Amino acid sequence: MLKDTKAFSGFSVDDIQRAKEFYSHTLGLQVSEVYNGQLLELHLASGMKVLIYPKANHTPATFTILNFPVDNLEQTMEELGKRGIHFEIYNEGDVKTDKRGISSSTNGPKIAWFKDPAGNILSILEQKQ
Repeated sequence: MLKDTKAFSGFSVDDIQRAKEFYSHTLGLQVSEVYNGQLLELHLASGMKVLIYPKANHTPATFTILNFPVDNLEQTMEELGKRGIHFEIYNEGDVKTDKRGISSSTNGPKIAWFKDPAGNILSILEQKQ
């Protein structure tokens, strides 16, 4: 029934203009204002779009909402660090990072997490092309 629809994902933020600045300038993504500037649309390299909408009682996601595959994790972390990104340090349950914020497991890629201005969790993960 829905298999041919062009589904998309979305998430909330507490400040739409601050989100626009972060996703377009800090992360360098293509961002458009939609619905008379009330919402944002992220245009990802995969061709997918993600909707960002304001929510007055926004609560940050407690899980990763966007994953960005990169060729070189440490180099990307350094570049993002220069743009003011701080990486999360985890030491709970199955999720453990080193002091730089890198999780390296034998079962998956190297990954590092950071937050957007609304507190939502994003990641970069190393995927050699």
